[in-house]
Amino acid sequence: MEQGRGHRMKFLFTTRKEREIRTVKTMIQMYCKVKHHHPKGLCDSCAEIFSYASMKYHRCLFGEDKPVCSVCPVHCYSPEKREQIREIMRFSGPRMLFYHPVMAMNHLLLKRWSKENMPAFSLRVKSIREKKGKHKIA
Repeated sequence: MEQGRGHRMKFLFTTRKEREIRTVKTMIQMYCKVKHHHPKGLCDSCAEIFSYASMKYHRCLFGEDKPVCSVCPVHCYSPEKREQIREIMRFSGPRMLFYHPVMAMNHLLLKRWSKENMPAFSLRVKSIREKKGKHKIA
């Protein structure tokens, strides 16, 4: 499917959830194309990590106001999946500035916003865990 001239602007007018999921998928596709030599779409292992990341995003206890995962006070990814997505991000992140600059800048701004609001996120996690009767966050 050929995209028109305004396809990049549409990215800015979607919901935050749609933008983040699309950004993660784009980063995984870039990684898969180069590392696994999969020309279109995703190979099975990359499709699995995208499905996992998407599921974790939809189940995030912060909802629409979630921080980016790299600065989140709650680590919901399994250690193996966390390392896989970290490797994908390390590879694709710098390339995003050249191939998808709008997505990259949006993600960098969101990361900065997440770091600035970290005390509020920590308080929300603490109150949620206290309501559920779990251990407090230090």
